[in-house]
Formats: sequence, structure tokens, C-alpha cells
Amino acid sequence: MIEVKNLSKTFTSHVKEPGLKGSIKSLFSRELVTKDALKPVNLNIEQGEIVGLIGANGAGKTTLIKILAGIVHPTAGEAKILGYTPWERANEYRRQMALIMGQKNQVWWDLPALDSFILLKEIYQIPDAQYKYNIEFLAEILMVKDQLKTQVRKLSLGERMKIELMAALLHNPKVIFLDEPTIGLDISAQKAVRGFLRQYQKEFKPMTILTSHYMEDIKELCPRIVIIKSGEFVYDGSLSDVQKMMGDEKVLSVTTQNGVFKVSVPRQDLAKKTHELFEEHYVLDLNIQDPSIEDVIESIMKNGIGAT
Repeated sequence: MIEVKNLSKTFTSHVKEPGLKGSIKSLFSRELVTKDALKPVNLNIEQGEIVGLIGANGAGKTTLIKILAGIVHPTAGEAKILGYTPWERANEYRRQMALIMGQKNQVWWDLPALDSFILLKEIYQIPDAQYKYNIEFLAEILMVKDQLKTQVRKLSLGERMKIELMAALLHNPKVIFLDEPTIGLDISAQKAVRGFLRQYQKEFKPMTILTSHYMEDIKELCPRIVIIKSGEFVYDGSLSDVQKMMGDEKVLSVTTQNGVFKVSVPRQDLAKKTHELFEEHYVLDLNIQDPSIEDVIESIMKNGIGAT
């Protein structure tokens, strides 16, 4: 189980004034600025659960994941994962955890993937039978059997991401942190990675936290989401409940000579607002829809729960 209590992280940095004068001044006197990258947060995740962590750039998603992976030490608070404190970096914990970052590499580019896997087998002390099964299972569902003996640098971006996933999951981790695993991938590769993660979650039931700017990742993989804004959790609950928050609203997509814009309208004011739009604009097209999950989440991130 993942248990987080009042976890926070504060960063302190120097403020440098621009220009030569500022550089000289900073040699003798430096002004410090403090930023709360993560304010006290609480989180519990059960075995087999996958949680989507959503927020704008700089909201604190990666900071939280790095703390739970043991890379960054928090300023205050507690965290227990499988009974271990992550930033104590116990080998027993690291053998049961995997961190996958879409822009970071852990396999050696100048080697074929299989050579890197053999080294990882020894690092994690994976038994021969488990290693053989995992190689066959992962390579088959990721469809990279033919690429395992190819130098990694010669693979496409999508193929390299699949190899990275294999490398991270060879030791059957019980805890997985996925930070933007589909970033930069084309639509086909994104679908393949999502399909793999869904099947892997079903097969091995790890505790997983997933961050992504692609809502398709969240919608297909995460029954539960946590929305983080400026280092604070503003929503923690079911993805299906998110859309219900704006159940009394409609979204008008309006096309005019000057472009397209959207307006959220309470259901009871729909006729009145539609009439106003036709009076105020030369409307070429008007489409009435229920709010999308993306629209609701964006509203929550901007305005908080209950925003309209």
C-alpha cells in the first residue's frame, strides 16, 4: 500500500538580477526565494490500483513522483510504500519499484536491448525462469520480438519507449511510477503503450501512479484521478464522477466569421443564451454538447470544485 501523510516539498533558490551589475551584486549579497513545489498532501493507493495524477506544468506532479521514487527528499511529512520510506532508498524497496519517465533513458543506446536486459537481470537478481517468462510475455504484447537484438539507437521513438517499458518491468515491480510514458509518441504508438499498460496492470496488479497530458491515457487507464494545482490536491476521486459535476450544464460550440469559441451554459438558460448568441454574432454553425471530461478537469484546475 502507498500511504502519504502531509507530504510537502519546498525549494529555495537565489534571485539573480539581470545584467553585469546584477552579476557583481550577487557575488556579495544574494536574495533567496522560496517556492512550495508541493504543499501538504495526503494519498492512499491500494494494491492493484492505478491512479491518474493530473495537473498543469509546474503543478507538482513530477516532484511528488520523485519523492515517492526516492529521488528527492521531502521537506516535511511521511510516506510509506510497502512498509518502506522511499527516500531512505532501501534496496528492498528499490527492487520492488519502477520509475518510467517518458524523456529519460535507462537502456544503453549502443547495445541491443537484450544485452541491457541481461545486465538488469543481474542487478535485480531475477530468477532464470521469471526472466525468461517476462521477456517472452513483455516482448509479445509490446510486439518488439524482432527488435530485441537491434542496437537501441537504431530503433524508432515508439520502439525505444516499448524497450524502456520492458526494462523497467522485467523484475515485476509492485509499485510503478509512470511520468508521461507516451510523450512524443505518435497515435499508433500511444495506443500500443496504453494497451500494454492495461494488460500488464490486469496480469500483475501493481500499484501505479500515472501522469500524462494526454487525456486518452487517463480515460483508458485510470478509474481514479487526483488533480493537483499549485502543489495542492484539488480533487481525488472517481473519473466517472468528474463529468457529473457539470451535469446541469451544456457547452455551446459557436462558429462565426471570426472563428470558433465555446460557452458553458446552465441547462435552464440554454434557449436564452442561444437567442443572445444569434443576436450578437453572425453564427455560421452552432453545436450543443454535454461537457467533456477534458472541459470539466480544466475547469477544476482553474477554479476548483464546483466551478462553472
